[in-house]
Amino acid sequence: MNKIHPFFILAASLMLLMGCSEAESSEDGRPDVVVTTTFIYDMVQVISEDTDAFDTSLVIPAGEDPHIYQPKASDLKLILEADTLIYQGVNFEGRMVDVLDEGVSVTKNFSEDKLMFEGEGEADPHFWFDIDLYKSATNTVYETLAEAYPEHRDTFLRNRDAYFEELDALDAYVGDRIEEIPPSSRLVITPHDAFGYLASNYDLEVHAPQGISTDSEVSNSTIEETANLIMSRDIKAIFVETTTNPDQMKRLQEIIDSRGGAVEVVGSEGEALLSDSLAQEGDSGDTYISMFRHNIDTITQHLK
Repeated sequence: MNKIHPFFILAASLMLLMGCSEAESSEDGRPDVVVTTTFIYDMVQVISEDTDAFDTSLVIPAGEDPHIYQPKASDLKLILEADTLIYQGVNFEGRMVDVLDEGVSVTKNFSEDKLMFEGEGEADPHFWFDIDLYKSATNTVYETLAEAYPEHRDTFLRNRDAYFEELDALDAYVGDRIEEIPPSSRLVITPHDAFGYLASNYDLEVHAPQGISTDSEVSNSTIEETANLIMSRDIKAIFVETTTNPDQMKRLQEIIDSRGGAVEVVGSEGEALLSDSLAQEGDSGDTYISMFRHNIDTITQHLK
């Protein structure tokens, strides 16, 4: 018999207590746009710049891993009382997907042929490393906000168009920086497979002992295979992510050391790659564009 997640028991209880009441606006009287991830929060901030149409609330805090984030009662209340709810989809918010159905998924217009899959099964949710897909998701945010707050549609549209120009410039920047890395060294090794879309769109390879979810186990044989790959390609550096455990990368380094090789684990403060979350507000990488530039600059610096 399947177990019912405590979050959904809590959901049912809270809905009964609330009497399925209509959503309440925020304390300052403006409606509340609730988003699940930092990426969507950044999209909303960009699109709504120079307006006071609504307040924006974030469910999964910056620096947390959405794959394994344990939702709280306050998160559920925020979701249920949202005037507008926007979420990622593609099973990224793994432990709260069943309470997001009333919202809008930024991936709703993605065709299946644009998504990447792990083997024959689960879709890879890390689409933000494909700038074209990110633009599509941002456009869904624009359409959602324009429909909900039509009096600000023109401003939303201007902001979207200006942002798309910035994203096109980012795309060119990423391609130029990767060209600085010798072709034989263009292998990015990270704990979990968050960079498949990056490899698919640029001249890079990626490899991760873990799959696309940080909730999966890593076998000893997979670690050994990764170590063999590092040795055979004479890779200079492997990368820690801000939302993953660095132990896998340290273990790989120990294996390489034991074989007489050397590889740097890149993961000190300010250098770890940002994969499943943007940085804390005020830190480098707290916006999508600065996150992408941080990752590419770090990868290029240590592999070229």
